[in-house]
Amino acid sequence: MRLSISEAEEMVVAILTRSRVAEANARSTARALVAAEAAAQSGHGLRRVPAYAAQALAGKIDGFAVPSITKTAAAVLRIDAGFGFAYPALDIAVAELAPLATQNGIALAAIHRSHHAGVMGLTVERFAEEGLVALMFANTPAAMAPWGGRTALFGTNPIAFAAPLSGTDPVVVDLALSRVARGKIVAAKQKGTSIPPDWALDIDGQPTTDAARAVEGTMLPFGDAKGAALALMVEILAAGITGAQYAYEASSLLDDKGSPPALGQTLIVIEPKASGGGDMLPRLSMLAEMIGREPDARLPGKRGATQRRLALTDGLELDEDIIQLLGA
Repeated sequence: MRLSISEAEEMVVAILTRSRVAEANARSTARALVAAEAAAQSGHGLRRVPAYAAQALAGKIDGFAVPSITKTAAAVLRIDAGFGFAYPALDIAVAELAPLATQNGIALAAIHRSHHAGVMGLTVERFAEEGLVALMFANTPAAMAPWGGRTALFGTNPIAFAAPLSGTDPVVVDLALSRVARGKIVAAKQKGTSIPPDWALDIDGQPTTDAARAVEGTMLPFGDAKGAALALMVEILAAGITGAQYAYEASSLLDDKGSPPALGQTLIVIEPKASGGGDMLPRLSMLAEMIGREPDARLPGKRGATQRRLALTDGLELDEDIIQLLGA
């Protein structure tokens, strides 16, 4: 099945509003999930819709939550997502942080009582499109053990970064601190396909190629001990300083059981002219140009931006398993 971006968004809105989600929240969420699908990030895209809908119906997500915002310092915002979807809170953060960063040179938003943050590169990219540099940190339900441990205490804890460039797409870095994003394992489980043996451990601490056993077990960090240390850093930045639940306190994002995950996200936005002077955009672009001269090198973010442009003109070709998941 091939759908246009707008058709896909309307389909998601219809599913969510039937599942006790306010239309404004459903539209914010639909835009994010369809954008993820368009960027070829299916694990954070339409495959999430059935779980989102089930959680809203069960009350694990408050589909009618309205995020609230408190300015706690000149350039610091504390945002309460109200146990709702993350995307409405992120929309507020984008709208409010950009002018704060422009005015103060730097601004921070701390989000708590939140949910799945999706493809965070799409969020930080919105700041880069306004000439700002942005960092984002998020924790997720427990999926990784501290290096040398067996108990999952950290999430896959993604980080994202974006910086503007002159006349071209921004640099966008978006990565989980596990060997792969957990969404890829979830997608493999849904498809019934195997995974490489170095992605995850089963509940007995043994490497597994079975995606279902991997979901029940723990993820392996990229970079081994270094990746686990970075996951700890993100746990502190996303939950420790925001008042959100730590990964080991949070319920699953994949089912409708238990209390709300109540996760956290932190965004830091920088006005590069304030930190480095008026010629910062050309300086940033100079580095990108040097990378571009390397025959086989590519700038992070280019592939996703290209995929999204293609989707705008050609629409989305949905896999058969996604069609079945959505009941389309």
